[in-house]
Amino acid sequence: MAETLIEVKDLIKSFDGRVVLDGINLAVERGSVFAIMGGSGCGKTTLLRHLIGVMRPDSGQIQVGGEDITTFDESRMDGYRRRFGMLFQMGALLNSLSVHDNIALPLREHTKLDEKIISVMVKMKLELVGLRDFEHLKPAQLSGGMQKRVALARALALDPEIVFYDEPTSGLDPVVTGVISQLIVDLSKRMGITSVVVTHDTGSAFKISDKMIVLFRGRVVAEGAPGQIMESTDPLVQQFIHGSPDGPIPLRQSSRDYLEDLFDTE
Repeated sequence: MAETLIEVKDLIKSFDGRVVLDGINLAVERGSVFAIMGGSGCGKTTLLRHLIGVMRPDSGQIQVGGEDITTFDESRMDGYRRRFGMLFQMGALLNSLSVHDNIALPLREHTKLDEKIISVMVKMKLELVGLRDFEHLKPAQLSGGMQKRVALARALALDPEIVFYDEPTSGLDPVVTGVISQLIVDLSKRMGITSVVVTHDTGSAFKISDKMIVLFRGRVVAEGAPGQIMESTDPLVQQFIHGSPDGPIPLRQSSRDYLEDLFDTE
C-alpha cells in the first residue's frame, strides 16, 4: 500500500453564507501526481489555498504527514511551508530580478548558504527545467513558457517534499504545455516529489495524473484514476471532460430569479 501524504477530511468553507467547499474529502499518495479539476467557481482555488495554509476552514482537517495543519500557529505553519514549493498561475516572478536571483531568493531567505553554493544550486535547478543558459536574463526577456519553467525552478529551490501547481499550463501553446506536463511527471517519478495540480486543462491532467478529482459547487463529484474518470457515466463529469455547452453545468451561476433580482430596489 502506498503511503498517504496529504489527507483532507470533511473540509467546509463558506464566505458570507455561501458555501464554497462543502465537505471535501481526498487523499494524496506520496510521490504521486494528483489533479484537482473543475470549472470556474467550483472551489478548486479555494481548496488549494487551504492546502498551502493561507486560508483556515470553518471545519474539517488537512493532515500532511499525519499532522493537522489547520491547527498550526504561524511558527509551525512557516515550517510547513518550507516543505513545499508553489508554482503560481502567472509565475509570479519578480521582474526587477534576474532569473538567477529569482531562483536564489528562497535560498537566501531561508538558508545560510554561501553565495557560491547558492549559484551552484541555481544552475542545478535551471538544468532540471532546461534553462541553464538563461540565468542572466530578466523575466520580461523570456517567453511565457520559459517564465513558467523558471518559476518551477524557483519552486524547487529548497528541494521540497511537495509541489503545488496552480493552472501550470494556462495560456501556453500545445508544445510548451507538453513540456511543463512532462516536467511534472519527471519530478514525481525521478525525485519522489508529490505533485498536486489544480487545473481545468483536462488534456494535460489525464496524461500526467495518477489520481484525480472533479469538483462542482464545492463538492467532489468524481474521483479515481484517469481511466475511471474518463469512463464515468455521470453527465456532469462527461460535460466537463468534453467541454459541452449543454448539460448539468449551467452557464448562469446566480441563485436568484432574474426578474426578482432586476426589480429588487432594496
